[in-house]
Amino acid sequence: METGNTQHKKRLKGIVVKDAANKTAIVKVERFTLHAKYKKYMKHSKRYKAHDEQNLCKAGDTVIIEETRPLSKEKHFKVVDSH
Repeated sequence: METGNTQHKKRLKGIVVKDAANKTAIVKVERFTLHAKYKKYMKHSKRYKAHDEQNLCKAGDTVIIEETRPLSKEKHFKVVDSH
């Protein structure tokens, strides 16, 4: 019997910017946020280091990354799906 302790992990969609490191891909995720005063949408981007076990991701690929336990100092995501 399951205890009902299911946690929803954060999933983000982004583009691989760099794949030079071993088993790591740097993914850029872009978001649109509404400016509080001017009511205009602004583009914000952030780069995440994601674990890529088989080194399948190449620069320019669109991927989905998922939150996971800390794998290193800055790596808290893993690559789930690659298009």
